[in-house]
Amino acid sequence: MAEPNTDSDSLPPPPSAADGGGAVTSGGGFGSFFQVNRPKLRVTSEYDSESPGIFNKVSCKLFDNLAKLKLTFRNDDKGGVSEPQVYLTSKLLSLQYDVAESDALIKASFEIVPGLQFRAAHEVKARQGEVAMVADLAGPAYKLELSSALPFIGAPRATLKFPLGEVSFEEREEDEEEQGTALSVNAIVKRQFLNGLCTARYRDDNLNLRYVYKDEQMTFIPSICLPSNEVLCAFKRRFTPTDKLSYLYNFDTNDWSAVYKHTMGKDYKLKAGYDTKVRLGWASLWVGEEDGKAKTAPMKMKVQVMVQVHQDHIKSPALMFHVKKRWDI
Repeated sequence: MAEPNTDSDSLPPPPSAADGGGAVTSGGGFGSFFQVNRPKLRVTSEYDSESPGIFNKVSCKLFDNLAKLKLTFRNDDKGGVSEPQVYLTSKLLSLQYDVAESDALIKASFEIVPGLQFRAAHEVKARQGEVAMVADLAGPAYKLELSSALPFIGAPRATLKFPLGEVSFEEREEDEEEQGTALSVNAIVKRQFLNGLCTARYRDDNLNLRYVYKDEQMTFIPSICLPSNEVLCAFKRRFTPTDKLSYLYNFDTNDWSAVYKHTMGKDYKLKAGYDTKVRLGWASLWVGEEDGKAKTAPMKMKVQVMVQVHQDHIKSPALMFHVKKRWDI
């Protein structure tokens, strides 16, 4: 029988990492379990000439998007840090911590059983909060919500939600002259009417009726508030896909305001207007969508430049800036 060859040159080479051999730290097994990738950071800085300093926000997603961590603070002119806030949010629990005040707001929301939702909020320093239970009635379109403040004071507030709106019932304390409590009713109902949307809102013994008609070129919105009989009328007219005029008139005070808007593509907008109530005219230029986020703007930066001219001080216009910039690190 031949002896085994002990020459090292004839031995097969050891398996490489590319072949699945070698140490397990770079492949599967325990190495992949302990491997942690650095989360991507989103940094947003916002400057408003009417607000002190620069507002900053740093956020990232944790645990494969199961939670989000956010830090906000404000820098003053001298570089100091003020108003620091820390947020940790997830699907079931959220925490807001005020570093300067050493205070926290804790919120929780989860489903106990299908069709029954629990919601709670607690302010640590003030030792107060709210708890609520929301139950589906005859399907998800109909809901009953019972909520109460903590510590418990009186009967809980009941809110019935249905496809056309919602109605809520709550106890409230009467004035000092009238002792005891009374039942307060708040409601909102929406319904399609004459090719538009009619909305009735009842709150604090006031009824507001509002009608909205809108097509491709015109929007007409009359409204009346009872019992004050205050009547407002808003009118919007789109002349071209890039030009739009908005007008609002108050029949009770004869005050009116008008705004003209011209868009240049998706990211540029020019607006000008006048308001008789404050006797102020203004014009502004937007770079980036007005209601959009900075990440969708050119270079991930939104800019607004505004000039305001008061009717009594025409020779002293005010120039204001608003800049919001985002970085992805």
